Amino acid sequence: MKKPATSRKSRTDWKRVDALQDRRIDFSDTPELAPEMFARAIVRRGLKPISRKRQLTIRIDSDVLEWYRGQGPGYQTRINALLRAYMRERERAVTGDKR
Repeated sequence: MKKPATSRKSRTDWKRVDALQDRRIDFSDTPELAPEMFARAIVRRGLKPISRKRQLTIRIDSDVLEWYRGQGPGYQTRINALLRAYMRERERAVTGDKR
């Protein structure tokens, strides 16, 4: 099999990039950054990722699984959300919270 003709050498003209002045950069296709975007951001540089989910094996009826899969990508997240809603409802029922 023939190797693809690729080069590891950058074809970017770095001298030209370094000489480029900020005022000459065209940002017309870049969306405006709103404060809300920064409010939702989470900076985690240098920190270990938070592992909040655990992997397990669970047996679910085939028709139920196929129905969720048929809803498209994110079906596992939706199953998790449904289980969480049930958990919270049960906690409310046990504590007598009438919210």
